[in-house]
Amino acid sequence: MRLASVVATIIVASLAYSPPPAPGQETGLAQTLFESANHERTARGLAPLKWSSTLARAARQHALRMASRNTLSHQLPGEPGMADRASQAGARFSSLAENVAEGPSVEDIHKQWMNSQPHRANLLDAHLDSVGIAVATRDGVLFAVEDFSLAAGKLSDEEQEEIVNAKLRSRGLRLLSHTGDARRSCVMDNGYAGSHAPSFVLHYATTDLQTLPDLLKQRIHTGKYHSAVVGACPSDAKIGFSKYRIAVLLYE
Repeated sequence: MRLASVVATIIVASLAYSPPPAPGQETGLAQTLFESANHERTARGLAPLKWSSTLARAARQHALRMASRNTLSHQLPGEPGMADRASQAGARFSSLAENVAEGPSVEDIHKQWMNSQPHRANLLDAHLDSVGIAVATRDGVLFAVEDFSLAAGKLSDEEQEEIVNAKLRSRGLRLLSHTGDARRSCVMDNGYAGSHAPSFVLHYATTDLQTLPDLLKQRIHTGKYHSAVVGACPSDAKIGFSKYRIAVLLYE
């Protein structure tokens, strides 16, 4: 499973003087960084990032805090963490990453990000699809924030189940047809519902349907189980990290 968040910080130093942007120009500077990021991605055959107004709102608040304190950090004293900032701004996501930097110009900041392995990795991460960017200024110095995410898509129960089914098939399990039992079981805190009693039941919530829980993998690895059925049901997650709710019933 990929990490929930990846952060990278860089201080860009330069002796060159750049006058501070006029009011309203900070939005244009953020747009320049957005275009630069997508230029790098498309040049390498990667899908361009989509602009996220909610992530941009979170990035803007953080950039202003850094500028007011004249310091770089992914979490300043008294400030919520990156995931909480994004959630409070209204973003929904499966994973997050963040670049922050200070420097004399956005061109210089982008160049330094591309020359820094962790920042470059965030910019060119094929598993991230959205970004919000903000720039704030203090005494002619730019404080920039790029908040990346894999946006939480709206997957139907059937789509969620098929993703998990594919993972189980790859481990040699035969998928059974009584999905209704698994779906009825999914809404329970534990146990199962239906007329086909399983040998083992696992209920879990996840932000990453591509990764099976360790306990489930351990059970399959025993070789004791030969078939399974998967059921998805609605999660109560409203904002922030999107969680999928799944029940897997294993049969000998």
